Amino acid sequence: MTSTNPKRVLISGASGMVGRALQAALRDQGHEVIVLIRGAVRSGVATWDPSRGQLDLSAAGRVDAVIHLAGDNISSGRWTNKKKAAIVDSRVLGTELLAQHFASCTFKPEAFISASAIGIYGDRGDELIDENSPLGKGFLADVCQQWEGATAAVEQAGIRVVHARIGVILDTDGGALSKLLPPFRFGIGGKLGSGRQWMSWIGLADVVASLQFLLQESSIDGAVNLVAPAAVSNRQLAKTLARALHRPSFLPLPSFAVRWLFGEMGQELLLSGARVEPSVLLAQGYDFRHAQLEPLLVQQLVRQ
Repeated sequence: MTSTNPKRVLISGASGMVGRALQAALRDQGHEVIVLIRGAVRSGVATWDPSRGQLDLSAAGRVDAVIHLAGDNISSGRWTNKKKAAIVDSRVLGTELLAQHFASCTFKPEAFISASAIGIYGDRGDELIDENSPLGKGFLADVCQQWEGATAAVEQAGIRVVHARIGVILDTDGGALSKLLPPFRFGIGGKLGSGRQWMSWIGLADVVASLQFLLQESSIDGAVNLVAPAAVSNRQLAKTLARALHRPSFLPLPSFAVRWLFGEMGQELLLSGARVEPSVLLAQGYDFRHAQLEPLLVQQLVRQ
C-alpha cells in the first residue's frame, strides 16, 4: 500500500533483523530509504563509524525522518567488561553522533525515531508498567537511560523525537524465538528459573508496522512501548510454545544453572522481567497484527 505522504527515511542498523524488514516495508509504501552503512567513506553511500566520530551523509541529501536502530547485540556472549562497554558505546556514541548532526542541519528532519528497549524498566515483578512508570535499575536500565538521553541535541533543536522501547521480538528468523526453538523441538524445553518473570513480547511484523505508524503519526513523541498488549510469564511462554509444537514442556532450567551458564546476562535477560503495556499505541489507535501469543507462534512455525 502506497503512503499518502512519502518520505526520505535514513535508517541505521539496516542490516539487522528489524532493519531489513523495515526497509522492505517502507519501500512498499513508496518511501525512499537511505541506508547508513558502517565503514570508510565511499562515494554515493551514507557511511559512519561512531567509534571514531565519523559521519558522512553527503550522499543522503535531504532527510525527512531518521529511524535509528543500530546497537550491539546484547544476547551474543557473556557480559564481560569489554562486552558491556561495547553495548553502551554502540548505542550512546552512535545516537549522539546522529543527534548532533541533525540538530545542526539547516533543513532538519521532521522526526527522529530512536530504538530503545523495555529493559529501561528493570525487573519489576507483577507491577503493570506503561510509558509513565518510573524507570528501573540494573545494567540494561542504565544503558537504555543513557541511550535515550543521547538524543538530547535533536530534542533541543525542536525535532520530534520518539523513543521506541522494543520488547522481546519473537520471530523464527532471529531474536528470542529462534534461540528457543531447538530445545523445544526436541521436547526438552521448559520454564527458566521460577517461570514467574514476565515476558513482554512482540512479533516482528508489529515492530515494523508500529515503527511505520510512529513515522506517520506526527502527534506522537517521547517514550512508546513496542510490545503486544498481552504479556505472558516465562512459564506461560514455555507451555504455549510446547503446545504449538506438539511437544512436552517439562524440563526447567533452574535459576542457578542460568546464572552459571550466562552470568549477568542470564540474570537480566532470562530471569528478570517486566509486565509492560503499549499504552501509547493503544491510545493512538494502532491495530496489532498479533495481540495474542499462540496465534503468532502457530503462524511462525508454519513458515518453518
